[in-house]
Amino acid sequence: MIVCRDNFHRRRNRVRRRLLFVSSGRPRLSVHRSVKHIYAQLIDDKKGVTLASASTIEKVMRDKSKSGSNKEAAKQVGILIGERARKIGVEDVVFDRGGHVYHGCVKALADAAREEGLLF
Repeated sequence: MIVCRDNFHRRRNRVRRRLLFVSSGRPRLSVHRSVKHIYAQLIDDKKGVTLASASTIEKVMRDKSKSGSNKEAAKQVGILIGERARKIGVEDVVFDRGGHVYHGCVKALADAAREEGLLF
């Protein structure tokens, strides 16, 4: 774990600690948001492997939207991660928002992933 230096790290550690108890073997849908891009990964914590990933830096996403940091781009990443999860047979996940507040881009990504069939 990272040493808690600020509120963001405290929130992230608190969310991840809670997910350890709630997950019950389900993969974790982890979201990372930077100033320019948004990233999503499906992670199997028991095996320590990434099952699928999607982000706005991929060629497919760069062609679709002008900016990688708005809600529309986050929605496209949510759709893409939902499709990739369905392709590998994952339906039920736990949502790891990290230290980010659940609104704006993070909420748009989560809603789009739900529309694609992910349950969380």
